[in-house]
Amino acid sequence: MFSVHIDTARTWRGGQNQVLLTVRGLRAQGRRTALVAHGGGELRRRMAEDPDLYPLTARSELDLHAAWRLARLLRRLAPDVVHAHDAHAVALAAAGLSLAGAGLRTRLVAARRVDFSLARNAFSRWKYRRVDRFICASDAIRSLLETAGIPPERTTVVYEGVDIERIRAMPALDVRKEFHLPRGAPIVGNVAALVPHKGQRYLINAAAQVVRRVPDARFLIAGEGELEASLRRQIADLHLQKHVLLAGFRPDIIPLHKGFDLFVMSSTTEGLGTSALDAMACGKAVVATRAGGLAEVVVDGATGRLVPVRDAPALADAIVQLLRDATLRERCGAAGLARALNTFDVGRMVRETHAVYESLASAARGPS
Repeated sequence: MFSVHIDTARTWRGGQNQVLLTVRGLRAQGRRTALVAHGGGELRRRMAEDPDLYPLTARSELDLHAAWRLARLLRRLAPDVVHAHDAHAVALAAAGLSLAGAGLRTRLVAARRVDFSLARNAFSRWKYRRVDRFICASDAIRSLLETAGIPPERTTVVYEGVDIERIRAMPALDVRKEFHLPRGAPIVGNVAALVPHKGQRYLINAAAQVVRRVPDARFLIAGEGELEASLRRQIADLHLQKHVLLAGFRPDIIPLHKGFDLFVMSSTTEGLGTSALDAMACGKAVVATRAGGLAEVVVDGATGRLVPVRDAPALADAIVQLLRDATLRERCGAAGLARALNTFDVGRMVRETHAVYESLASAARGPS
């Protein structure tokens, strides 16, 4: 079984870590795997020494030059499966396979990690008709696709994975020392892009309520994005400069998670929530909204707390409860680690992904 994986993003995001885990996991099982990545992107940088890495920069979904280059590559490699890991990658793969000609039996798999509805324009309908199977990161995403008219037999749910052994081996970051925070202050962490659907503005509003009840609490938000300036203004307007820190992009995400006392996801939409998985794998209790697949990750009252979307008071109440009750927090953290081991292990993700490839390749070969 030979698969080619395509990711077109330039900047690093949680989904790219899943690409790395999938590629490395398949190779560990002896499966031939190649990677096509943005020529100037973070994924290419992290895989720079990989002999089966092919840099390819698509400047838009309609970049025909990039599609022709991909078509030539696919004719040469003749993979069983092309796995497109983002929406632009689906367009690039669909165009590349069309230009490569009818001789290939290559099947197209599309990863779907976001709980956004599919666009309904003609180009979007064309590219998604070319997809043989959608691998959905959650049942919530699968339901959205089916509502959009994708037949159930073209969708499979494969929960994303975390590499527990690798995470266990990584050290914890002394967050208080790193960011000059008071010794003993409880640290509430959030790791997400600073974009509207991650809901940090609700988290900051919740922080204003939390610090009135837990005055020494500190909030650390790691990530970068378009909302940085507006979030800084919100922090200043609420006089939270001593309590809420925007830490920017951090490459040391797992050590950072290990330094938190509590992890919070304030998303308004969320495909699954890989940051919550990372936190659970680090043994941390998680407070999360009921957005998309997060309700499939966090078990309310067992691994943390689930609260309504866009509800800052409910978010604040859940944070205060877990900050004030260290025993409950530790119990939820231990339960979260067990859940990560049992349900979200990377080995399971790789096996289930490969099973999708095998079923498609078998159907392409036809009756023996």
